[in-house]
Amino acid sequence: MYSFNSRIRYSEVCSNKELDFFSIINYFQDCSLFHSESVGQGFDDLEQRHRIWLMNAWQIQVARFPVFGEDIKVSTWAYDFNAMYGYRNFLIEDKQGKVCANANSIWIYMDTENNRPVKIDEAVARAYKPEEPYPMDYAPRKISLPDDLMESTPFPVLRRNLDTNNHVNNGEYIRMSEEFIPDNFKPAGMRAEYRRSAVMGDIIIPLIHQSESALTIVLADAARKPYTIIEYTA
Repeated sequence: MYSFNSRIRYSEVCSNKELDFFSIINYFQDCSLFHSESVGQGFDDLEQRHRIWLMNAWQIQVARFPVFGEDIKVSTWAYDFNAMYGYRNFLIEDKQGKVCANANSIWIYMDTENNRPVKIDEAVARAYKPEEPYPMDYAPRKISLPDDLMESTPFPVLRRNLDTNNHVNNGEYIRMSEEFIPDNFKPAGMRAEYRRSAVMGDIIIPLIHQSESALTIVLADAARKPYTIIEYTA
């Protein structure tokens, strides 16, 4: 397990002084990158081997959203590797050690020269020293699409949405989707399935479906093919 301590910054909270799912993902993503650097699997090592990890799916459960000024501990560990997939858990705990948020994530190991998934090297899997998975109800990797999706206003990919791979960062899709959460819908859970990478110049079409307990937001291209599917649950 890799952990780091932090304090919730004003720049990270919403108008209610709480973190949102986008901010939580940023903490989780930073923690996973710090972990990889600490075991010799960081940016430079991956670049030399022409490899990257791409996010395939998130599942996040929130007991409560940490607030401005609060001290937290963020932790992550790998729990399995299978062919081209890596599996990783995350926690955010408060000062008393109570879990504020927990998550499961699924990653794909990619060859950047051929732009295709490849089998994870045994040395890579050993470096992370997999531990036991966190006790949570694990949802399927794929999210089913509702039939009656309503189209909202299209918007372009901006430079600020890109990461070091020149693709839209996985957390940015979540920030985009949060613009379409109604004020009267308060999600405590979030799942995301990443199907394709959007890049600079792409136009994203939001497709939305809401029921009493769930909100599905599809970020799609002009042909309505999803880049990412996000499901929020109350």
